[in-house]
Amino acid sequence: MDIILKYFPNLSTRQQQQFAALDALYHDWNAKINVISRKDIDNLYEHHVLHSLAIAKMANFRPDTDILDFGTGGGFPGIPLAILFPECHFRLIDGTGKKIHVAQEVANAIGLKNCEPCHRRGEEEKGKYDFVVSRAVMPLPDLVKIVRKNIRKESKNALPNGILCLKGGNLEAELQPYRHIVETADLSQWFSEEWFKEKHVIYLPL
Repeated sequence: MDIILKYFPNLSTRQQQQFAALDALYHDWNAKINVISRKDIDNLYEHHVLHSLAIAKMANFRPDTDILDFGTGGGFPGIPLAILFPECHFRLIDGTGKKIHVAQEVANAIGLKNCEPCHRRGEEEKGKYDFVVSRAVMPLPDLVKIVRKNIRKESKNALPNGILCLKGGNLEAELQPYRHIVETADLSQWFSEEWFKEKHVIYLPL
């Protein structure tokens, strides 16, 4: 939990309590339904919660922003972002029902009212959103094909509407079709831990 306060020191008491509760909740649920690899669960805050919050370093969502978390798994990046932006609305979708069940139970347990987990594939999602966020669910061109229909035309944030996704490694080939408009940021510019080297947040306006 200290690592979250290190980079986000201005959290309210409620936000701190919600973040602090995630450790026991995810350890408990992960023992029943594997949403985080067993060997990685002890790195929950660094590898999953803080990693999810890197999106907030690229985009400071204004109140009433609608965000779709595509392929959320057990709730990442959607749940950490929903804690950080309590006045925004998040819909978390995933094609695996038991993972969505975990996300829903975690959200319920911490009283997260602005977060709506749904068992649904991206092709079935009809809603309109300001942003789509994801953590390395598929190559960017494939993601664009599925979610372009879900991006609202009118923007209300400083950043025009589009996709924000967390990726690792060499992205040159994947980003080639969008090289004139895509923005990438290395997470190591914000987070000093070794794990964040060669990890990026990608922003593609749509």
